[in-house]
Amino acid sequence: MEEIRKDIDVGDWHSNLPYDEWTPLTVPGSRASARYKHAAVVVDEKLYIVGGSRNGRYLSDLQVFDLRSLTWSSLKLKTEDGGDGSSSLGEAFPAISDHRMIKWGNKLLLIGGYSKNSPDHMSVRFIDLETHLCGVVDASGNVPVSRGGHSITLVGSRVFVFGGEDKKRRLLNDLYVLDLETMTWDVVETSQTRPVPRFDHTAATHSDRYLLVFGGCSHSIFFSDLHILDLQTMEWSQPHVQGDVVTPRAGHAGITIGENWYIVGGGDNSTGCLETLVLNMSKLVWSTSTNVGARHPLASEGLSVCSASVFGENILVAFGGYNGKYNNDIFVMRLKPGESSHPKIFKSPAAAAAAASVTAAYAIAKSDSSDYPPPPPPANPTLNGTGNDIRNTIDSIKEEKRSLESSVAETQVENSKLREKIDEVNSTLAELSQELQSVQGQLISERSRCFKLEAQIAELQKALESGQSIEAEVEMLRKQKLASDEREDGNVKKQGWGWGAR
Repeated sequence: MEEIRKDIDVGDWHSNLPYDEWTPLTVPGSRASARYKHAAVVVDEKLYIVGGSRNGRYLSDLQVFDLRSLTWSSLKLKTEDGGDGSSSLGEAFPAISDHRMIKWGNKLLLIGGYSKNSPDHMSVRFIDLETHLCGVVDASGNVPVSRGGHSITLVGSRVFVFGGEDKKRRLLNDLYVLDLETMTWDVVETSQTRPVPRFDHTAATHSDRYLLVFGGCSHSIFFSDLHILDLQTMEWSQPHVQGDVVTPRAGHAGITIGENWYIVGGGDNSTGCLETLVLNMSKLVWSTSTNVGARHPLASEGLSVCSASVFGENILVAFGGYNGKYNNDIFVMRLKPGESSHPKIFKSPAAAAAAASVTAAYAIAKSDSSDYPPPPPPANPTLNGTGNDIRNTIDSIKEEKRSLESSVAETQVENSKLREKIDEVNSTLAELSQELQSVQGQLISERSRCFKLEAQIAELQKALESGQSIEAEVEMLRKQKLASDEREDGNVKKQGWGWGAR
């Protein structure tokens, strides 16, 4: 992929883009600083970048990239009291990271995220794109705890918030809804098995009825699973997905266009994901749109991706991320016109029954119980084909159900084997713990014995030093005695000579 040259006609830059390939834009002049875990949204052919993190420092700026002129600018915010650099602005719009953002009316709404003084409960902040005023929205109701790494999904005038990680690093899998008309929070009660607690996942909605959650991670595990919540029945399911094999990832970005959900980037803290995935939400089939090279800026965690219509062309716009290096490049992908059709997920009777059978099979796998009510009958069959078609559809559904039940049975067998292995590991761990306690006891005993030996050695050293001193004194006395004896012998000899002289 070649960069778009600086000397290209700015008004015609889009015509040089290949279809379904990521292309970096060479932007003249200054640009937004590199970052990740920011929030981004496109409004009127302008990409708005808010906050983020770099080198452990939260950012508080608002950068704007004009997708027509290919230029960056910075938007200066102010508070309702007229402040533009005071503490009041810091309170209304603090440095923030791992938040989420949507456009609502003429405002940008920032929901959740981490800041230096994060409140106990989730905050909602606004930026007015016309007046450049910013502030905190006064929301009421059952407000969720403060968090980051969550997902938000706009369905009509409601925002659904799922999962994330609170400021005590507790993983969450709760579901809340914010009514934007009344700015009232409420917890959403759901049935069936919800996704395990996670953060840095993505979520999307289809047909204003289905909430999809993909990927993310816990503190030790990365996920590649797909979960669907029916917003009418409030039942979770984990359907069978076909197509390309999807690797686990977190920190990726997602955007929906028609029935297609594009997933870009992400990784597992060691390797970035090179492929741009597309999920056909009607058929539940994964495919790969394109790939990038190793260490590519798009093979990053904490990047953003948005959709835009520029010069009548549908494009994807990606920015930022971290893959060992903080990035601030703009990448665009030109989408083929008319490649998105508009069938609705699970709208046909066959698909509805298949979804119900998947949900039931998944519930059986989790509870080993078969006392769930049967799936609801499909809509009027005369609207969707002949009786033979319906019978064929029912036969295929029954076959699929038998296949699912067989898969469930195999999964139960594998789970049983895993439980046995876990029991063996726990037993071995208990034995090792006992041995460790025994060794620790012996170590304490030996340490006490070493202390005693050191004390005895110190006493012996003192005694040795004392013995050496005594030995020196004895040697000195011996020399003195020898000298005394020699003097006495001399005196005796002198006396003998005197007698001879007489």
